[in-house]
Amino acid sequence: MFLIAFLGGILTVLSPCILPVVPFLFAGVKRTRSSILLTLGGMVLTFALIASLAVVSSEWVVQANNTGRHVALFVMGLFALSLISARVGDWMARPFVALGNRLDPDTRKMSGPLGSVMIGVATGLLWAPCAGPILGVILTGAMLQGANAQTSLLLLAYGLGSALSLGTLIFAGRGLVNRLKVSIPVTGWLRRGAGVAVLATVAVISTGADRTLLAGTSSEGVSSLEKGVMESVPKVVDYFVSKVRADSMDNAQGAMPSLSGAVQWLNSPALSNDSLKGKVVLVDFWTYDCINCQHTLPYVKDWAKKYEKDGLVVVGVHTPEYGYERIIDNVKDQVKKLGITYPVAIDNNYAIWRAFDNQYWPAHYLIDAKGQVRYTHFGEGAYETQEKMIQQLLEEAKAPSA
Repeated sequence: MFLIAFLGGILTVLSPCILPVVPFLFAGVKRTRSSILLTLGGMVLTFALIASLAVVSSEWVVQANNTGRHVALFVMGLFALSLISARVGDWMARPFVALGNRLDPDTRKMSGPLGSVMIGVATGLLWAPCAGPILGVILTGAMLQGANAQTSLLLLAYGLGSALSLGTLIFAGRGLVNRLKVSIPVTGWLRRGAGVAVLATVAVISTGADRTLLAGTSSEGVSSLEKGVMESVPKVVDYFVSKVRADSMDNAQGAMPSLSGAVQWLNSPALSNDSLKGKVVLVDFWTYDCINCQHTLPYVKDWAKKYEKDGLVVVGVHTPEYGYERIIDNVKDQVKKLGITYPVAIDNNYAIWRAFDNQYWPAHYLIDAKGQVRYTHFGEGAYETQEKMIQQLLEEAKAPSA
């Protein structure tokens, strides 16, 4: 399991979800090797901690997670300004140098290592990697069992894999810059350009525009690679086969699980299995900051609008992946911004998630008019197949009973 988590982290570098944090990491391409390693270490440890706490439903943890992201954006903004202006960089370093002088005259350079770690911590707070099959399984286990040492170590292994692939790219870029032997004026322009890139990225993340920019990308290929990794590693195949189920199209998979347990419903009164009798239902498990979910959302919205008159009911089940996605006001704002008009169940306690024995974001469950689960699909893709299945179930619902 730890090997698979590590390999999954390595594959993260191929995912578009890594793009928002790339400027933060590559802005220091001229830094020393130790400072880059400290930054990557801070990122990995912070990600593992925050992701572990994401399954804790305590209000203070949720608010601390949300506040931490704002603090991280502020830190990154200062970092960008320090790259653009050497005067700002000197001003930021003064408190750390003064503290070092008081503690030990030999620690005057503590601002360097500490600054590198702080950048890593801020990056870890802002990084929300795509929950592909591997990360999805790890987070699902944490949700069902609660935060524990094994989950944290798996997340740490995942983060280390990501750090390895990112570090390889950073050091490769650093070596290329060194070989070019750029002049001091050009180096200054590169530094200021990196600062502008970081500042622009901070603005994009803080306004939520990163979701719009990444909406046109796809993680389907990376998810396929992750599934291949899971299936190729011996001794854990059976474990993961039970976690990541293959699509099933023609045979009923049992009665529709309960929709009860949501903390709140949006766009509709609370729905139940009884109220949906005789309807074809598409249950979509999603969360608003999941890039994979953002890619599938246009199709789900289109199906909801296109087939509503024929009897299709789409139910969005918003099950949070990270702590800030538990804040109900955040979900309400995103539902409005994304133009979602069908019913949405806020599943902060994972009650519906558990009832469906779900493992993935996004996950689609198609239920026929008799209340039987007839089709499941996990992740992106297979949109034509899913729409054909919707049409088939709607036709079956119109057919006279035998």
